[in-house]
Amino acid sequence: MSLQTQENRILWQFDNQTLVVEPWGRNSLRVRATCQPRLDDEPWALLPSEAVEGVTIEQGNDSLTLRNGKAKAVLNSQGRLAFYNQHDELILEEFWRQRGSVGVGAVEKAQDKYISALKLDARAFRPIPGGKHQLTVRFEARPDEKIYGMGQYQQPVLDLKGCVLELAQRNSQASVPFMVSSLGYGLLWNNPAVGEVHFAKNLTEWRAQVTAQMDYWLTVGDTPSEITRQYGTATGTAPLMPEFATGFWQCKLRYRTQEELLSVAREYKRRALPISVIVIDFFHWPKQGTFCFDERDWPDPKAMVSELKAMGIELMVSIWPTIDATTDNYKQMKAKGYLVNSDRGVSVNLDFLGNTTFFDATHPGARQYVWDQVKQNYHAHGVRHFWLDEAEPEYRAYDFDNYRYHRGPVLEVGNIYPRDFAQAFWDGLRAEGEQDIINLVRCSWAGSQRYGVLAWSGDVHSSFGSLRNQLAAGLNMGMAGMPWWTTDIGGFQGGHVEDPAFRELLLRWFQWGVFCPVMRLHGYREPHVAPAQRFDSNGVAQCDSGAPNEVWSYGEENLAIMTAGLHLREKLRPYIQRQMAAAHEHNDPVMRPLFFDFPQEAQSWQVEDQYMFGPDILVAPVLYAGERRRRVWLPAGANWQDLQGETYSGGNWIDADAPLEAIPVFLRQGSPVIEELR
Repeated sequence: MSLQTQENRILWQFDNQTLVVEPWGRNSLRVRATCQPRLDDEPWALLPSEAVEGVTIEQGNDSLTLRNGKAKAVLNSQGRLAFYNQHDELILEEFWRQRGSVGVGAVEKAQDKYISALKLDARAFRPIPGGKHQLTVRFEARPDEKIYGMGQYQQPVLDLKGCVLELAQRNSQASVPFMVSSLGYGLLWNNPAVGEVHFAKNLTEWRAQVTAQMDYWLTVGDTPSEITRQYGTATGTAPLMPEFATGFWQCKLRYRTQEELLSVAREYKRRALPISVIVIDFFHWPKQGTFCFDERDWPDPKAMVSELKAMGIELMVSIWPTIDATTDNYKQMKAKGYLVNSDRGVSVNLDFLGNTTFFDATHPGARQYVWDQVKQNYHAHGVRHFWLDEAEPEYRAYDFDNYRYHRGPVLEVGNIYPRDFAQAFWDGLRAEGEQDIINLVRCSWAGSQRYGVLAWSGDVHSSFGSLRNQLAAGLNMGMAGMPWWTTDIGGFQGGHVEDPAFRELLLRWFQWGVFCPVMRLHGYREPHVAPAQRFDSNGVAQCDSGAPNEVWSYGEENLAIMTAGLHLREKLRPYIQRQMAAAHEHNDPVMRPLFFDFPQEAQSWQVEDQYMFGPDILVAPVLYAGERRRRVWLPAGANWQDLQGETYSGGNWIDADAPLEAIPVFLRQGSPVIEELR
């Protein structure tokens, strides 16, 4: 066994394993280990580290200690790691169970908890055919720990302690593997392999199914905001959101023609209803992978964009990564190696209205090929904003072991696909001189935020249970470094426009949407509208559309309530723009759990059904059918004022009215937003 120092790094080597710990940004460390001949310097989610001053390395009798600001790593001669904060408090340590071993944790002195006959190592590299490894990394569990972040999972759970999470991308699931601990650290699992993490009561365990090495980044901070800001420095922050994007977005599955879309936009203007963006959904194209408008239904895109611009409305257009096997693009891309490959069977990834294969977003040539088509057929007509749907990508069967990308098998690199998909459009738009870039993407990974990604929560069901899931998902996405986030208001599928129960759900979702980073009405409403006997050249019937989904589609009573919500959103836009600036500059989430702004209050770590929208607005959504009152916690350290002007002292629970017309919202007294909302 060998302990070494190398400039400002500490290393351990034994047999074929090498471990390196090094400073990587303020108060932060990068930890890598491999059984390969050499460490891989692939950054994955991380940006290059800036020079760090004040790093010290201390030699002990049987250990090396590396200090970088508030972060301290202790590595002993047996290769065991523990991490401490600036107060020398243990915050994280590896889980080892071996005979006669000596741990590095501070909590065990007289009796070493590591001594065991279990023969479990903290870092287990299991060789697999092909030369790489399955990896398991274990840490000691702390019963008092709370865990947040990790992206978007369809569950009503904010504190992830006790959860098992799949590290894989699916429709409505986004693996963004950065966690924030209540113990004062954050950890990025800097590995795009398919795997899972167990935040169990008895240990924390990370797994990668195929990988060349272990790679994680750890940061230490006194507050959640310090931790997330350091993560933003390490992986990048979102750009400054374009001002138009903070307004109201109108969308449905699907506007079938240019005239239908324009008629909706004109009606919003006729009614003097605020609208900033309107969206063209899928199958506006002749075939998947042609990357162009169908001239039969969209005869003059340039004129359409011009008319919308004159009304002050931005256009966003859906792009899918699917390439139909009967298109010329398929033949060319297949020949160039630009498509996802299957290791077994026929290379058909999705069979929705045609046999299609995804373009390989991890291939730089494929990204450029797709952008060149989009540039010619959309950007040249004035389209500047894109909806990157199916970005997981959504395989017909999620047999991750069967697919292979340019950068490697999906089991090894699969989680990076949505980030590379977004990068194709970010790079292309930047090359054309565009600055106000925003891409609506149905999935994301660590680092996606720096490519103008507005993540949304996928094709979720229209139900109150699903609404509760989205609240937890949005808050954890923000804690995972994804401040641009939205949902399909009303849920995507299952809502009948004439159903009173759905209309109540839609109102509650809409009222919550007013206080989301982006407010976007979308869905596949019932009753569905059959296609007008339209078939493609191969006889494949083209998709139907949902029922109307505009704010006037749900009756006059609901229209009045939603109209009030639209005007409230307009008043909020200066405040929201300030929060977007904070997200850009510091990586502060726009919507965040109460503990982000009130970390010293124990109750703020317990409440999971309300949140802060920026530092000055507390939102308590109505999450159950028929609910007309709900309990609300008002944090201490501030006095609070509701939207009717009544004031309340902080540090108290109150029973708040929640009539059908509004959800409980409270403003921090002294905030300029109070004047802005008058």
